[in-house]
Amino acid sequence: MYHYLSDPPRGADRYRLDLSVSPALFEQHLAYLRDEGYQSISLEQLLRHLALGEALPERPIIITFDDGYTDNYTNAFPLLEKYGFAGTFFVVTELAERASAGMTEPDGTAYADDYMTWEQMREMQAAGMDIQCHARVHEDLTDIDDDRLIWQVLGCREMIESQLGQRPRFVAYPSGIYDQRVAQFFASDGYWGGITTRQGSVQRSDDLFELQRLRVRGTTTIEELAELLAWDGTEG
Repeated sequence: MYHYLSDPPRGADRYRLDLSVSPALFEQHLAYLRDEGYQSISLEQLLRHLALGEALPERPIIITFDDGYTDNYTNAFPLLEKYGFAGTFFVVTELAERASAGMTEPDGTAYADDYMTWEQMREMQAAGMDIQCHARVHEDLTDIDDDRLIWQVLGCREMIESQLGQRPRFVAYPSGIYDQRVAQFFASDGYWGGITTRQGSVQRSDDLFELQRLRVRGTTTIEELAELLAWDGTEG
């Protein structure tokens, strides 16, 4: 699980520092994954394996990015292509709409300076990248009423369908916050699974709306990445 794929700006707070992986470090990660024989798969391939027993490569990996920052297009995308990997990008669709419309934030910054546009995502999709839902706006989905939750679920799906010509089947819950009600709303709209921020790499067919991930931080070295990938969720 990655977020920003860029060097943090001067004066960045601890959250931005933690979520920012430099392009140079990301390239080291990809080179390691390639050299160790990892092959990227999609969430749909994972689901087909869990639900139907379809085979996966010997060392499968899903490389995910949350929030849809523009550096995912400018920095992550070309490096993924260079090393022969595909990525899964969870986008906040309202921010993509604003970026694509050329809107500016209250401080005058163009949304497109911070978030990917639909045109950029179409290019990525054509190259084999996977675009999925991170909700319509980034908020705690457990703290809103049913009408607002429907707006979130349908709005995200409809925007991606309209702009990219595909139906999103997976959601990464904003900030990893979810409950059974939230999961059920996405399931009722035809989503196949939900992705959390819970640390882990062991997935289960009876927990498709509670899929786990491994968080990559701005300080994650190659050695630490190897330890993460070898971790099975048990202590000791």
